[in-house]
Amino acid sequence: MALVRNNGFYDVMPQSFSTMLDRFFNESVNTRNFSGFTPHVDACETEKGFELELALPGVKKEDVSIDFQEGKLTITGERKFEKKEEGKRYHMLETQYGSFTRTFYLPDNVNPEQIKANLANGVLHVTVPKDEQKVLKRQISITSDAEEETKPAAKKVAVASENGKEVKA
Repeated sequence: MALVRNNGFYDVMPQSFSTMLDRFFNESVNTRNFSGFTPHVDACETEKGFELELALPGVKKEDVSIDFQEGKLTITGERKFEKKEEGKRYHMLETQYGSFTRTFYLPDNVNPEQIKANLANGVLHVTVPKDEQKVLKRQISITSDAEEETKPAAKKVAVASENGKEVKA
């Protein structure tokens, strides 16, 4: 068995110019699979909520669906290949076509009734506002066992309420 040095480009680089041309024309549009693509996403969090931007060039709003269920925001759609012009034979087609699904897991402090989406210039903008009632922040103080032992026992005073007035017993 002979050892062959691997330079990293052995499988990628064609052995000759003729081989490169053969590969170029053999990998035509007819052999491509348009089963799906993954749109690029920019996601950020603000004080008021979450913002998502999906790059969907050439996608119509009728071809996009947005669902929110159990903390998951799912965006599905399809980018259709509609370039069926007679007399053209594509040699290279790098644009992605097909159906897509993107799912985003959101915290439980969002308000699903206020989710808004807008598709403009090939970019889908989705805003998910936070629910202000669930966002309220509360500071919890921490005590140690030693602090509890050194505190003097407080006298217990019973407080009762009669018609909105406090009565101490």
